[in-house]
Amino acid sequence: MRLHIVARGRIGRSAEAELVDRYVKRIGWPVQITELPDRGGKPPPPAPATVTVAMDEKGRNLSSTDLAARLSDWRDRGIREVRFLIGAADGHDAETRDNADLLIAFGSATWPHMLARAMLAEQLYRAPAIIAGHPYHRDG
Repeated sequence: MRLHIVARGRIGRSAEAELVDRYVKRIGWPVQITELPDRGGKPPPPAPATVTVAMDEKGRNLSSTDLAARLSDWRDRGIREVRFLIGAADGHDAETRDNADLLIAFGSATWPHMLARAMLAEQLYRAPAIIAGHPYHRDG
């Protein structure tokens, strides 16, 4: 199963970019990152068997183990790609939220969208570690 991060804005050469690269290189599953301009531009059309997750302040707060369980379930059900959408500073439009299969939030705090990309990359690294029972993740 491929993990596809579709993010608004160019991360460039920054501390956040270094964090994203660090975690993406360590994820045990194929990962693709698509950057879109802050405004305009559409994500590439989803392939068959794609789940779309929008990172959104109105989304559900999932624990790391809950996210891992969902990814494991999608993988086991034959989902080919899980697409994670990260909006620009103003978030997603209503159409994007309505068309997403799941909305996820990183808590009730507001996070810069470039930092949210790094946080998502870390969670996507952590999820396969949880699924595999690796000691990287500890509950409590």
